[in-house]
Amino acid sequence: MSNQDAVEGDESKKPLNFIEQKIEADIANGKNGGQILTRFPPEPNGYLHIGHAKAICVSFGLAAKYGGITNLRFDDTNPEKESVEYVDAIRRDVTWLGFDWKGGEYYTSDYFGKLYEFALQLIDQGQAYVDSQTAEEMASQKGAPGMPGTPSPHRDRGIEENRQLFEEMKAGKHAEGSYVLRARIDMANDNMLLRDPVIYRIKFIDHHRTGKDWVIYPMYDFAHGQSDSIEGITHSLCSLEFENHRPLYNWFIESLGIFPSEQTEFARLNLNYTIMSKRKLLRLVEDDAVDGWDDPRMPTISGLRRRGYTPEAIREFADRVGVAKRNNTIDVSLLEWALRDDLNRRAPRAMAVLNPIKLVVLNVPSGEVEWLQTDNNPEDPEAGSRTLPFGRELWMEADDFKVDVNKKWFRLAPGRTVRLKSAYIVEYVNHVEDEQGQVLEVHVNRVANSKSGEDTSGVKAKGTLHWVAASHAVTSEVRLYDRLFMSADPEGGEDANFMNNLNPDSLQILSGCKLEPSLGDAAVGTVYQFTRLGYFTVDSKYSKPDKLVFNRAVTLKDGWKG
Repeated sequence: MSNQDAVEGDESKKPLNFIEQKIEADIANGKNGGQILTRFPPEPNGYLHIGHAKAICVSFGLAAKYGGITNLRFDDTNPEKESVEYVDAIRRDVTWLGFDWKGGEYYTSDYFGKLYEFALQLIDQGQAYVDSQTAEEMASQKGAPGMPGTPSPHRDRGIEENRQLFEEMKAGKHAEGSYVLRARIDMANDNMLLRDPVIYRIKFIDHHRTGKDWVIYPMYDFAHGQSDSIEGITHSLCSLEFENHRPLYNWFIESLGIFPSEQTEFARLNLNYTIMSKRKLLRLVEDDAVDGWDDPRMPTISGLRRRGYTPEAIREFADRVGVAKRNNTIDVSLLEWALRDDLNRRAPRAMAVLNPIKLVVLNVPSGEVEWLQTDNNPEDPEAGSRTLPFGRELWMEADDFKVDVNKKWFRLAPGRTVRLKSAYIVEYVNHVEDEQGQVLEVHVNRVANSKSGEDTSGVKAKGTLHWVAASHAVTSEVRLYDRLFMSADPEGGEDANFMNNLNPDSLQILSGCKLEPSLGDAAVGTVYQFTRLGYFTVDSKYSKPDKLVFNRAVTLKDGWKG
């Protein structure tokens, strides 16, 4: 049986989630001719984050599973917060995750003319009216759950007057805030969203695509369902926060008599130690709490990519989280586990010393260089091998040597022996300290006949250390990233101000790190396992050929102490 057969076999054993059950029932009943068309509709007012990644995997993944296609549609109805930068970033992120919008790329602004016609149709049907009250007055009339609202004094304007006023709004004859168009539904409805919602407002702001062509813009609830209908979306998949919006979504479609796209909601992704609000992520950027939207501590897809996350790991994470009907909070360690699991199988190994001190092998002649063979990835036999230079002077981690130790210490110390990874066993001779007692050098002897793979020395070393040859070392900066927030719930607890929960130790910058020579031409996008240290990748923003900067994607183990 092939690997693909095994994967498909495993997939067939998984129970269907409730959306898959619905899709299969629709196909069985011949609904929409058995066709499946989904869409991913981001608003271009910020960068996509890990929560969007789950939504992308759901919409694109389900369509692909059932032979359908997916549209990418930018919900660009709020020009004051949107930009081409965000559009480009969204395209880049969806592509990087491994998805292709084979249904096409669209914009809600493509439909501004048609949406305007829909609004006129509702006016002509007596189902929409122009209101000239202030936002405060309208809010005060909304009522409360269990308490009916108060109708606007303009609710019964005549159709001709409503049409004329709305046309004047479109022509730019009225100031911002002077008029809005409202749907005429039910001011006593238990669903507050059905109490005559605003569907158009005036905004004299240039749009990133339509420029000055429009000065009235549709609200999300009016544009969403109709845009789905225009595109013939069969399954409009949304997060659970839009469940209360579904009756309004359906009311517009039914009132206009257009293609009946159907909305289905699923639980959004909530991660601990993380915030998912684009507005709050924007504040982090604007307040310089992070290094832009792509800061490796950010939960944005671009930040995760720069940090060293792989699309395969994110897709696996989304699959493991699954599709549920109830919101819950996922432990961020599951995301980190998905990355470790992916990289352990695929990442090439390399050796790097982050806090170097000199290790001198006294019985190796000065100038002698021996090239030693080592595996690129012991988990992948096809990854091959590489050679490492070994000589008299090496770099080792400062933390791997202590003077006063107990029986549980398996690294280097007076009277101890250790194996140097893929090299030799060495035994302690002496060490050199500065005036403050800081260890500067450790001196050892190489044990005869102890070469890795050829060891006949009979010496048993309990510990294995990584190292880098001083003569061939590449000097680099390494950035150790950790969780951005100290609290599992950055927006809750005793202090609900998420800015006060920032982790002051979320970034540690190390200079003068020593890397094996094979990393001298490391490429952006390749993630390496630095032996014993974690997974690291070249930083795409600050690294240069003559000054490499590596980011830690994730540690080898979950060592977080919350």
